[in-house]
Amino acid sequence: MSLRHLWLALALWGTVHPMTHMLGWLSQNGWSLRGLVAAWQANGAVTGLSWDLVITAVTLTLWIVAEVAVRRNWVALLAIPATFLVGVSCGLPLYLWFRSRPI
Repeated sequence: MSLRHLWLALALWGTVHPMTHMLGWLSQNGWSLRGLVAAWQANGAVTGLSWDLVITAVTLTLWIVAEVAVRRNWVALLAIPATFLVGVSCGLPLYLWFRSRPI
């Protein structure tokens, strides 16, 4: 297995595994954005982890935009919505998969 295949496998795992937990939570607690934000602030540990992920997502987005501007690998911009709609666990390996393609 090449490193490129590993990036794609990690992006898939980073989509499926967290989303099973998220969808389970949503089915138990409803599809309330207010409830989701409240869960992100349930205690100090969860709040710290939430902010860690937000800061990481913003940093990854800036890195993607900066590199796409230089490399002109426009399809790699798809990693930005993946980061914010699924999570960094999907967006980062997906971007690395796009970035590692032969030019």
